[in-house]
Amino acid sequence: MKSTSKIIAGLTLTALLIACTEHQPINTPVVSTPVKPQAQSRPIYTPPINPLGERTVEDILQIYGEYTTRKLNTYFAKAKVSFPPKAITLVALKQEKKLELWARDNAEFRLIHTYGIQAASGVAGPKLRMGDKQVPEGIYHIDGLNPNSHYHLSMKLNYPNEFDLFHAVQEGRTEPGSDIFIHGRAVSIGCLAMGDEIIEELFILTTQVGAENVKVVIAPHDPRAYPLTADSAQLPLWTTELYADISREINTLSAPVKSAKSMGSAAMLH
Repeated sequence: MKSTSKIIAGLTLTALLIACTEHQPINTPVVSTPVKPQAQSRPIYTPPINPLGERTVEDILQIYGEYTTRKLNTYFAKAKVSFPPKAITLVALKQEKKLELWARDNAEFRLIHTYGIQAASGVAGPKLRMGDKQVPEGIYHIDGLNPNSHYHLSMKLNYPNEFDLFHAVQEGRTEPGSDIFIHGRAVSIGCLAMGDEIIEELFILTTQVGAENVKVVIAPHDPRAYPLTADSAQLPLWTTELYADISREINTLSAPVKSAKSMGSAAMLH
């Protein structure tokens, strides 16, 4: 019995040793492959420490400035425009949901980059009253920068401008609306929502150029594709004048691009 037990114990031990060796790592030669350098990721916001516990424009420059400026420099280099430029014009096309960035240094305006608009509420036609959820149409300027927006960052437009106010008074509209922004995120109730990373670019660029050197033109659709016409009975009569002004602004910007294209050059296209 003892010899039988020894034999059984010996067989069991041998089986366990074989089982363990089946899961041992196999020695294989290690081949090292070069790792492609990763592009620098977008910085994550860390709230700065200051007495009010709020961000300032300087905070935004410190957080996003270096990363964003490198991207902007790439756009401007391709368009052959010095950075930072002397002036910029943002052309927002509501139907196409596009925002074009135009800029100039010592020469004519050139198209630098085209962004997608993430959200823009309303339909074709100017903004007339508070709560109509319309993105306004017209020629505007940047009235202020908000580094503490509920929509990440925002840039306030000077709506209603003199044109808007004049016609509101003429028609007895006492509340034409206000607080129209270009901002981050992807939701709109009368503003242009650009998404967070794009508003960072526009915000940083505006601080570098100066808000006084930024023009914003908002159109119902691209007048270079087909004319802007006030063909709806619901639109005010003065919309024809407004659309003529908008078309003139956009077509003046685009003239150099059309000229270059006709000569077979795509140097200024992006």
